[in-house]
Amino acid sequence: MMLKALPSLLLIALASPAAAQAPLIEIYKGIHAHPELSHFEVQTSAIVARELKAAGYVVSDHIGVYPDGSRAYGVIGVLKNGPGPTLLVRADMDALPIVEETGVPYASHLRGKTVAGQDVGVMHACGHDIHTTILIGVARAMAAGKSRWRGTLMLLGQPSEETVDGAKAVLADHLYERFGRPDMIVGLHDGSTSPAGKVDIAIGPAQAGTTSVDVTIRGTGGHGAMPQLGRDPVVLSAEFITELQTIVSREEDPQDPAVVTVGSIHGGTKRNIIPDEVKLQLTTRYFSDKGRKTILDGLRNMATGIAVSAGLPPEKVPVLTIVDGESSPPTYNDPAQSERVRQVLIRTLGKDNVSIAPPITPSEDVGVLGLEGHKIPLTYYWLGAANPEALKAATAAGKPLPGPHTSKFLPDPEPTIATGVTSMTAVATSLLQ
Repeated sequence: MMLKALPSLLLIALASPAAAQAPLIEIYKGIHAHPELSHFEVQTSAIVARELKAAGYVVSDHIGVYPDGSRAYGVIGVLKNGPGPTLLVRADMDALPIVEETGVPYASHLRGKTVAGQDVGVMHACGHDIHTTILIGVARAMAAGKSRWRGTLMLLGQPSEETVDGAKAVLADHLYERFGRPDMIVGLHDGSTSPAGKVDIAIGPAQAGTTSVDVTIRGTGGHGAMPQLGRDPVVLSAEFITELQTIVSREEDPQDPAVVTVGSIHGGTKRNIIPDEVKLQLTTRYFSDKGRKTILDGLRNMATGIAVSAGLPPEKVPVLTIVDGESSPPTYNDPAQSERVRQVLIRTLGKDNVSIAPPITPSEDVGVLGLEGHKIPLTYYWLGAANPEALKAATAAGKPLPGPHTSKFLPDPEPTIATGVTSMTAVATSLLQ
């Protein structure tokens, strides 16, 4: 019954008659052309704050604090509409350090500096511009349809998802203590494997957790022509990298998927000098606490074993450092709430446009907002963003479309945004009963 009014609310969201509210497609293209890296979402957060205020929300910005004490650019908009449950809708705002190669008129040509000071190209290569625009559209539609729901709606523009420390930052700034703890959390993420107009939702495990690990393999340096006088950390690193592949294949439960990847290795300065150490950067993925423990125990045991086999003294044992700032728990879709959301999506978009999604190993930090132990039920679903004809042609040719985190990732914006606003407004309206 309540869903029949959604098309008219969608028109309000997409192209409001109010002069102060720009059409969503214009907002999207502006954000896309002016992306901002994690920790630096200055203009993007200002746009979100401005649009939420214009829609009638009580808005607070500069929400979040990082471990070094610097402020984040989180934005929270709250709309109270009588007694009832509290729902948090989350959208991330940051871009990636990638040079855009899509060739569209609204492509980014910007460069910026990362937190580490690297000069990089900047691109919305993960669709956070889509997410942010949808949040604004949902804000407009929910404000216009207040007669159809009751409770409190919280809309969060979250910073720094790509560095997986944005959700931690807003919680460290007492988000829930200051603005209220939600009873439910929902969000979405676009992608290139489904056409615009369709959505996918997982019931239960949705995305893997991630723990980033730095490893320093230590040895005894010397002349490359006389390796017998030292202990070569390059060779030890090669042994360690080869051996750690067995963690997933021989120690992890095959029914509990996991990934261990060495993404960076640095050591040495010259071909005839054996260095004193080699530094590795690892990413690990898992769906359970047991999986995480198996991986970390395996890494520690193998590191110790490498040192012992090389005859190194205790002070030369490899050093493993867990990078908490770049780690995040699995995304777990509360089964009861997510099934409820799935039924709303089916009623709104049609059964043929809603699919059950399998768990995937890419990670993000939305699960942090649900608190440890999944205390707050969470539902996170996938939004098709591919141009249907382009996807059909790519599938026929056996070549996938450029996906997130690539320089040519390009959502089909208008139908993607329309589906996102329609579906999320329907979900929020249904949950706030």
